[in-house]
Amino acid sequence: MLILPILWKRFIDFTKVYPKTVLIKPFFISFLLPTFLFANLLQDTIDTAPPYAIIKLDNAIYKGNIHIDKPITIEGVGDDVILEGSGVRSVVSIKSSHVILKNLHIRKSGINMQSIDAAISMEKVQNCEISHCRIYDVLYGIDMNMVENSHIVSNYITTKKEELPLRANALKLYYAHNNIVEDNTIENVRDVTLNYSNYNLFQNNRFIGNRFATHLSLSQNNIFKENIYKYNSVAMMFMGTKNTQVIGNEILSSNGAAGIAVMIGNVANFIFQDNRISFNAKALYIQGDEKGKEMKRYIIGNEISYNGEALHFHASIKNNTITNNKIFSNIDDIVKDTGKNFDPSNTVEYNYWDKYIGFDRNGDGIGDKPFHVYQYADQLWHYNHKVKFFYASPIMTLLNFLSNLAPFIEPNLIMEDKKPIFLSF
Repeated sequence: MLILPILWKRFIDFTKVYPKTVLIKPFFISFLLPTFLFANLLQDTIDTAPPYAIIKLDNAIYKGNIHIDKPITIEGVGDDVILEGSGVRSVVSIKSSHVILKNLHIRKSGINMQSIDAAISMEKVQNCEISHCRIYDVLYGIDMNMVENSHIVSNYITTKKEELPLRANALKLYYAHNNIVEDNTIENVRDVTLNYSNYNLFQNNRFIGNRFATHLSLSQNNIFKENIYKYNSVAMMFMGTKNTQVIGNEILSSNGAAGIAVMIGNVANFIFQDNRISFNAKALYIQGDEKGKEMKRYIIGNEISYNGEALHFHASIKNNTITNNKIFSNIDDIVKDTGKNFDPSNTVEYNYWDKYIGFDRNGDGIGDKPFHVYQYADQLWHYNHKVKFFYASPIMTLLNFLSNLAPFIEPNLIMEDKKPIFLSF
């Protein structure tokens, strides 16, 4: 039985002879060492490797909870390199900058919400990379606590297959700045959250079947570009954010009780441009602030189509720039549930509205008269959603016609486009 410690010592000696690149091929010694020792093998290799070493793993299940406290690269060279946790705490804990994890399967974290058990826990680090990994059967995906200048690229992330309230976040960014999250697929999780996190870029990601696919709170200067959102309860939520850019995304088929594509609350200098928002119950839900003079929103060049509600305003309709959008095939273009009417602080022009009724006699592509959206007394579904079931019924159609023809009280003006785009077919 002395052969076991002898082989173990020879393997560790091998890592010392070739310190920069280590290839672990467990099948060479699997007939002597049981699988549960592979985790010790990997942890010992990490502990004995010099900084910036590259550890390459062949196909195997490496059990245990790995701790990394030095710059190092761990790369799977096969398609089935699995880091499997013990069901307690995080599978991989990173406490050093310049760590790279690549081409790994990571699974079986703990289930403690308070300790944020995750596939990968990163704390107070910089210049790290998590790429081409498959993360599943975990509580949290990647916990990024005070992480900066790092890359989360080309990963697949899902969490434990529990009821939605028992799932946790795929990505949790907390005081995390200047990171790039790109080309990931995030599916069937609770949320992706950014809290107090600034200057991050989310690009070319796919968010499918989540609760709040991306939820920002008190964060600044973040960019969301060319992502795809499908079948989420709420695709994007922005609360107390500044200088956010949402550009070129597809936001489709939000479902569940909310069915909101984009929820915008208390934002400043919010740019929403060149996006497609279709097949949602509510496309944009905008919570204005009566006293928020700097709470400006720029909604420019988007396609907003086939939604129950295109633009839903709560509290006020002010400080919005809404231009060059194509708004068509929605049940309601504009909905206002509380607050004051259309405010002069808005700039609304050059939008295409399929409900516009008018002419373009001089042929300049602009309607001869403004497009007005009024809130008539018959529009009860703005306050009682059960009434919307009867939206297309003959009685509601007749009420709409009569209210437009001869309103018995002065209707509320809730939107005016002074220069609506006129398209002739």
